[in-house]
Amino acid sequence: NCWTMVEASVFQRILERYPVLRGMSPTDQALLQGDMQRVSAPAGQVLFDLDSPCSLFLLLYAGGLRVIKPAVSGREIVLYRLAPGDSCILTVSCLLGHTSYPARGVVESDLVAYAISQPMFSRLLAESGPFRTFVFHRFAERIADLMQLVEEVAFGQMDQRLAALLASRGPVIEATHQQLADELGTVREVVSRRLKQLEQGGLVRLERGQVIVVNGQGLRELAGALHSEGH
Repeated sequence: NCWTMVEASVFQRILERYPVLRGMSPTDQALLQGDMQRVSAPAGQVLFDLDSPCSLFLLLYAGGLRVIKPAVSGREIVLYRLAPGDSCILTVSCLLGHTSYPARGVVESDLVAYAISQPMFSRLLAESGPFRTFVFHRFAERIADLMQLVEEVAFGQMDQRLAALLASRGPVIEATHQQLADELGTVREVVSRRLKQLEQGGLVRLERGQVIVVNGQGLRELAGALHSEGH
């Protein structure tokens, strides 16, 4: 690949997708622009794979990426998806720890991104407050998402447990999502996501501080999958 300097107009459009980087000093912005390389890949292409080396930090410009953890059995779990404005925390952790990738990145829709070299990533992380804030803020957000995923995988019967609780407490449950989460021994985000799915399925209606049971029989049938397993 022939390396060419990213044009000023393109660089400005990159900053539109990553507005926090506008807070970087003109010197640091110039360093960033001078180091960037354009990367493009079609949908379906594996961008990085298990145990592959990690030497570039990507700023997504267009398209999307799915980060998955495949198992020996052939099954896989989607860890997260990336769109313009996002950053890949596995890439960050690999660059910081000088380790290889523990997962696979598959292009979901035709991708255009701009890559920063490891030396420039390390330099900006050390010297640029706005760049450091961007990297670690996104890191924290994504870790929270992954913790939620672990929760859902580890306690895969949350759908049934929540349905059983709502069916027993209905038709109007005066409780916040946090209170329901405390009762179920989970986190609010998991309950909120499940409630939204139940609402979309026509089983409940969500009001402020209330959950209204619309289809009690449907909830009991969903909960029945749990009770039939002897719980």
